[in-house]
Amino acid sequence: MDNPTGSSQSSQAGKTGEAAALMDQVYRHQRHFYDLTRKYYLLGRDRLIDRLDPPAGGSVLELGCGTGRNLIAAARRHPEAQFFGLDISAEMLETARANIARAGLSSRIRLASADATDFDAEALFGRATFDRVFFSYALSMIPPWQAALTAGLKALAPGGTLSLVDFGQQDRLPRWFKALLFAWLTKFHVSPRADTAEVVNGLASRHGATAATGTLYRGYAVWAELQRGKD
Repeated sequence: MDNPTGSSQSSQAGKTGEAAALMDQVYRHQRHFYDLTRKYYLLGRDRLIDRLDPPAGGSVLELGCGTGRNLIAAARRHPEAQFFGLDISAEMLETARANIARAGLSSRIRLASADATDFDAEALFGRATFDRVFFSYALSMIPPWQAALTAGLKALAPGGTLSLVDFGQQDRLPRWFKALLFAWLTKFHVSPRADTAEVVNGLASRHGATAATGTLYRGYAVWAELQRGKD
């Protein structure tokens, strides 16, 4: 007798494996100088970190944590919180662990390998929900990015906030700049999402949450904050 559940799980595992292999290929060498170059154009990350404002003793999860740069900055900015990060790339996680250890923050930051669109936080970290969940320039690299947003909301504790920042549509910048930027991003499998605000607002409406969205730097970046109601 056929087992559709087993087939579905196998298919998901296959897709996760393919995505992990692609990200490892893209960042196997880049991870060594990633933070030195990205600081010039991943704009709005520190604004997001400043606005996290987790409660004392609270928990913060980054989905698509990459080299650990944001987690380190957030842990320093919010010293009373505990931080967690997951990424699909083993190469990136290797760099993240080294960076976190070098920063002396291994006791406050825990990492795990997982797919941001389908993960079991309880199994990974021993907790099902977090006071803050955030994406920093990660959704544009996740093909099923709406599934990742839904998974992030699922991992959000009542009263918690999900935050994101990513590439915008460059709508108030010169057309030549947008064309060059988007062509360059394509080389790294990065696809800015034109409907981020619409998707976030729809997600909030369906789940009884509230949302705020906007752009930064003349449309260079898009940001959003989605707050879950207190059950």
